Amino acid sequence: MTSSAQGSDQASDRGADGAAGRETGQGAGREAAQARPASPARPTANAMRRALRRARDGVALDAGEAAVLLQARGADLEDLCASAGRVRDAGLEAVGRPGVITYSKGVFIPLTRLCRDKCHYCTFATVPGKLRRAGHGMFMSPDEVLDIARRGAEMGCKEALFTLGDKPEERWPEAREWLAAQGYDDTISYVRAMAIRVLEETGLLPHLNPGVMSWTDVQRLKPVSASLGMMLETTAERLWSEPGGPHHGSPDKEPAVRLRVLEDAGRSNVPFTSGLLIGIGETYEERAESLFALRRIQRAYHGIQELIMQNFRAKPDTAMRGMPDAELEELAATIAVARHIMGPSTRLQAPPNLVDGEYALLIAAGIDDWGGVSPLTLDHVNPERPWPQIDELTERCAAAGFELRERLPVYPEFIQRGEPWLDPRMLPHVRALADPETGLAVEDAPVVGRPWQEPDEGFTLNSSGRTDLHHTIDTEGRSGDRRDDFDEVYGDWEALREAAAPVMAAGPVPAGGGRGERTDADVRQALSQAADDPTKLTDAQALTLLHADGPALDALCTIADALRRDTVGDDITYIVTRNINFTNVCYTGCRFCAFAQRRTDADAFTLSLSQVADRAQQAWDVGAVEVCMQGGIHPDLPGTAYFDIARAVKERVPGIHVHAFSPMEVVNGATRTGMSIREWLTEAKAAGLDSIPGTAAEILDDEVRWILTKGKLPTATWVEVIKTAHELGIRSSSTMMYGHVDQPHHWLGHLRLLADIQREARSKNVDGFTEFVTLPFIHTNAPVYLAGIARPGPTTRDNRAVTAMARLLLHPYITNIQTSWVKLGTEGAAEMLRSGANDLGGTLMEETISRMAGSSYGSYRSIQDLVAIADRAGRPARPRTTTYGPVREERQAVARASDGHLPELLPVVE
Repeated sequence: MTSSAQGSDQASDRGADGAAGRETGQGAGREAAQARPASPARPTANAMRRALRRARDGVALDAGEAAVLLQARGADLEDLCASAGRVRDAGLEAVGRPGVITYSKGVFIPLTRLCRDKCHYCTFATVPGKLRRAGHGMFMSPDEVLDIARRGAEMGCKEALFTLGDKPEERWPEAREWLAAQGYDDTISYVRAMAIRVLEETGLLPHLNPGVMSWTDVQRLKPVSASLGMMLETTAERLWSEPGGPHHGSPDKEPAVRLRVLEDAGRSNVPFTSGLLIGIGETYEERAESLFALRRIQRAYHGIQELIMQNFRAKPDTAMRGMPDAELEELAATIAVARHIMGPSTRLQAPPNLVDGEYALLIAAGIDDWGGVSPLTLDHVNPERPWPQIDELTERCAAAGFELRERLPVYPEFIQRGEPWLDPRMLPHVRALADPETGLAVEDAPVVGRPWQEPDEGFTLNSSGRTDLHHTIDTEGRSGDRRDDFDEVYGDWEALREAAAPVMAAGPVPAGGGRGERTDADVRQALSQAADDPTKLTDAQALTLLHADGPALDALCTIADALRRDTVGDDITYIVTRNINFTNVCYTGCRFCAFAQRRTDADAFTLSLSQVADRAQQAWDVGAVEVCMQGGIHPDLPGTAYFDIARAVKERVPGIHVHAFSPMEVVNGATRTGMSIREWLTEAKAAGLDSIPGTAAEILDDEVRWILTKGKLPTATWVEVIKTAHELGIRSSSTMMYGHVDQPHHWLGHLRLLADIQREARSKNVDGFTEFVTLPFIHTNAPVYLAGIARPGPTTRDNRAVTAMARLLLHPYITNIQTSWVKLGTEGAAEMLRSGANDLGGTLMEETISRMAGSSYGSYRSIQDLVAIADRAGRPARPRTTTYGPVREERQAVARASDGHLPELLPVVE
């Protein structure tokens, strides 16, 4: 069941509080005329015959052919439907349910009818005054929600469809006041809370339609829902941007915004429902373009579980009441074309209460689902259209040669896919109602509440897998060059290759780019400015220097090294630290990462809390002042487990600095617990967290990020986590991983953003970043390289230019520039120390992430090793703390006695 497109998150408001603001018939007519496109010229008979033949032959259609077929009527429509039906039938056969059409038995829960949008066809949305006069609250109360859900459960329903307006608190003070009085920060928080109560107290499975969601919202709602949904409706931007259009004045109806939600859901492995609303003024070409946009997203992520094709129905008391309804033949043609474009594996649905009994026509067109049918509640979006009786649907399907079967709000294919499509906390609820063989609903299954909680076999109870990987990686290596689900977990490689091509295309090389022996006036001017005052480098000058090579690059590195000397002196710093990766089980789908494994992979491991604490104790015993702890996004990992990890280390070794949990882990913890990022970080600090690594940054440009990673947090969320941590007194490092699908202009944007964050922190008297760490991409086992998309890491030229420009562009805000011996080796690190870097990072004691990626420089360095690297750079070395302060003499003495490494560590591999 999903919300109908003519309401719910597509809701509107037609006036100020207390008045619906009925428009005059003349005004409504003007708006309808503006929304309706000019009548298109009918396609020629030859064009129609050609398109129909290509559809019959199973040839991929283009947008022009799709637009032609959308106009098929009469015998042409019958021909089109026949070929679409064959595609549908092949898809049902492939998933093991030939001749089956599904539906979901559920209830509608209209959580709020307030909305910030003003869609011109909507009767769902209302205003606070009307709700008050009718005796209703701004939102349904928990008791009202649970009353509907309980009655639905008693009637055998299994789905609770939450439908509501978009972000009402951003428009209506009454909505903000209601949420605040109930203790909720926003509507999404209330949706999440009610979903949990429905799960625990009634057993219904929530399908949530809260409208446009941010990436973080998707993470917050995934653990409490069987599936999420939002209608795309159309990609015709003019219907949103032009006055009189049906979506004008509705910020959540911008097509780019809605497509971003679909992509975020796909990246997050969320079974998602979407679809089109046809007949609202779009042309056939625009409708075809909308279908191809949906296909592009489905091809990339395979996360769209169903598409609803819904026909516009004009309603009284709306601006579009004068618009003609979309005819059922037009709906049938749209379904048939959608079937050809989307293929056999995507489920297509038509709302059965909007088709005037023409069930056979729509079955013939290629649907395989009727959506939600409720024996209890109205279709609150289309209240004038009652649901058909299930017995009637069964008879109509049988007459067309199909069997009607009940499904759950998450489709069988996603139940059978398993991880990572359903959160572990949802699995017991779904499995209680699903047939283990088919994934369809067990119709007579008892619908009763069950605890919504972390899995019993959770992370904290015991260790598992290859827990010795931290040292056997150097002797035995990894079991294979890729994880077993390589072809699925990262999305569609061919679609990714197409998306990466424009990103990887080199931007314009600035004049005087310094290639070869060339040193022209532009390079000289940029070098002069860098030497005189690097804070005044323009973007054009910075790009010129990022492209520098030959003598120009040598001059750049000399300038950067002089600035390093003037800023932090000659000492090369290092820290005695231990890396502790507590799990490598992860389904985020980072395409550069060779560390992440499925739980069943040979190289997968998870440490127990006692093992984490043991490793911290071992590090302390050989002089460490810090442990750096990060792990994969394990599906079973409770959001509070991070607190337990920090607490376990601090209880065992009170004096050690806990540098832990990347921004991705912070968001994971916050969304799993339902806390805000600020609340979660505050709790983590109380548990013993001292600082956080600024990893998960990669390149802070979403154009690059969405090539590098499928499901990691977007740039804006990374920035939010870092700024919040800084404000709470939790300092962080900053990083940049480069040399994959990026270009120098991406490096420039990244460095500028970091400088801006630190400048803002300083203006608030906040310490902020401790250092900037250069992270050259290790390509050897990286999935994005194995798939033939990324280049094989940065060149030596790239490394020198990035190090030098980091020194210049981050000055005077971030003064410590760290180079990575793990990724560059001894000589490479020494070269970076001559190019503007002043820090060597840590002894590490164990390093698994880069080694799994294919780094050949070992898993640790002793203090003597690090001092030797400094010697090669011709400068003295000294130990430091995480925040670059002096190390107590007692710690230094212990470290010197052990040389800063564990006694049983293995030789470094050069």
